[in-house]
Amino acid sequence: MPAADFSDAVIVATNDGLGQGEPALARKVAATYFRTLLELEARPAAIVFYTAGVNLVADDSPCIGELRQLADAGVRLVACRTCLEHYGLMDRVGAGEIGNMAAILDLQATAARVITL
Repeated sequence: MPAADFSDAVIVATNDGLGQGEPALARKVAATYFRTLLELEARPAAIVFYTAGVNLVADDSPCIGELRQLADAGVRLVACRTCLEHYGLMDRVGAGEIGNMAAILDLQATAARVITL
């Protein structure tokens, strides 16, 4: 099976997990999603986080290890400053950079694909 190609994509995380239902399961599935991106060597151009999605980049997030590895592999991670401030996470960002909506919009506008989780 050929490797998945996400190189032209920006992934958008707007929740602190994937899917609907039990929050603990949604967070576990998010970690699995990011770990699978690593295993498949499917590197998106960027992953952006806003609204509750910024919880995923917090230092105690269940997927912080996977996100750090993606960042180390060259994937740009951008978390919304306004959202981080809202959730009290400004000094708890464990991976990526703090950005603004202009940076997020620029990444989305220049991406060939935008994938919303």
